Amino acid sequence: MNDIEVAVIGAGQGGLSAAYFLHRAGLRPERDFVVLDHSPGPGGAWQFRWPSLTYGRAHGVHELPGMTLEGADPDRPSAEVVAEYFDRYERTFDLRVRRPVNVSAVRDSGDGRLLVDTGGGAWAARALINATGTWDRPFVPRYPGQEVFRGRQLHTAGYRRREDFAGKRVIVVGGGTSAVQLLMEIAEVAAATTWVTRRPPVFRTGPFGEDQGRAAVALVEQRVREGLPPQSVVSVTGLPMTEAMAAARARGVLDRLPMFDRLTEDGAVWDDGRHIDADVILWATGFRAALDHLAPLRLREPGGGIRLDSLTRVARDHRVHLIGYGPSASTIGANRAGRSAVREVRRLLRPTPAPVG
Repeated sequence: MNDIEVAVIGAGQGGLSAAYFLHRAGLRPERDFVVLDHSPGPGGAWQFRWPSLTYGRAHGVHELPGMTLEGADPDRPSAEVVAEYFDRYERTFDLRVRRPVNVSAVRDSGDGRLLVDTGGGAWAARALINATGTWDRPFVPRYPGQEVFRGRQLHTAGYRRREDFAGKRVIVVGGGTSAVQLLMEIAEVAAATTWVTRRPPVFRTGPFGEDQGRAAVALVEQRVREGLPPQSVVSVTGLPMTEAMAAARARGVLDRLPMFDRLTEDGAVWDDGRHIDADVILWATGFRAALDHLAPLRLREPGGGIRLDSLTRVARDHRVHLIGYGPSASTIGANRAGRSAVREVRRLLRPTPAPVG
């Protein structure tokens, strides 16, 4: 058993941000805090992104606190750029990330500490900062006929390159940024593409400043404070209309259909009689928070979400902080959340003054 003050799970943007602020607050890696990451190398979820997603086209890459990201080649894959940047960051600040370490469960020890179980032993921590993100939990909704469709079905997590869809009839499902990016990419080589979403997409034109950003975060935060699962970012902010998207819409690539009612052996059908043949269904339907290892702590509310009573602190257990969940589920938000979580963890770790008299 390893005793530690703070355990940080995950070494993506949120985990590294928290580790940085812990170190800056005077806590030492390996003695006072430990960072556990299940990935094979630095880079968080970025290291798994498809090669065609270049740094210049990537949406949402933000600098980590204390180190700038400058001079990156916009034509290089974002997976390579971010992995190298994170690796340099870990070494510069001596964060000593342990990997690959798979955390199987976090449970209450009964003596005030949290037991972090891993395949290589257990850690007993006074506080936990969880920054496991969503990449490990791709979400595919259930629709009738999925089991009989004879073509290929894959989630965006399994996407590698547009050439895999050359000459294919492809249905892209989902209304987020990744759905639009991949739809436009695939349309260049596919025999035909069809875009379907549950709700009509809302394209955002014009500036998206601090006021709009704060309003979007407030909407997400409200749901989390009510114990409801957080909504997707796009459902709050809308899709930013870029020049490439405007051109694709003019070509008809972004003509959207409502969600189909079921799949058949050779395509999708709607109850109004519409039928579209397809060779591939690409589920660009997002991800869910990877929090199964926290199940023994019983943190969820009746509404299905985990209620936070601050930016990161779990209402049911103030020893636990979540980064990358709800209002901090963005690269910019992760930096702010790391600072906030460490500030509150430090208050938790301060010894209680002995009673006088």
